[in-house]
Amino acid sequence: MYKGQSGMWSWLFHRISGLGILLFLFIHIVDISMLSFGPDVYNQSVLLFDHWVVRLLSLALVVAVLYHSFNGIRIMAIDFWRKGSRYQRLMFGIVLAATIIVFIPMAYYIMGPAFQWLTQAPHPTASR
Repeated sequence: MYKGQSGMWSWLFHRISGLGILLFLFIHIVDISMLSFGPDVYNQSVLLFDHWVVRLLSLALVVAVLYHSFNGIRIMAIDFWRKGSRYQRLMFGIVLAATIIVFIPMAYYIMGPAFQWLTQAPHPTASR
């Protein structure tokens, strides 16, 4: 049932996404603890979150949270619905589709400021 099939992949992705969320929680606690060193130190640490690499990591967090939550609902359906295991492959496909569909607008929102320079016209005095 699990070896190399959708059940194995959903289990593996669920564990990886859970570890990613746990890693973010640790980073978040460290970041918030910067407040104990004063507002200037905290403000400097928060500036890091505007970098495009950190925005890509934020996208990874969004994917992890979306997949983990949708797959958690799938796991509950399998556990509490008598016929749930019969539809495991279909539900895994629905989880992946829902994750992608919800992720796309969120990715645009998160990465938009990082690529703002693509949509801005050059300043008229820049060529002088």
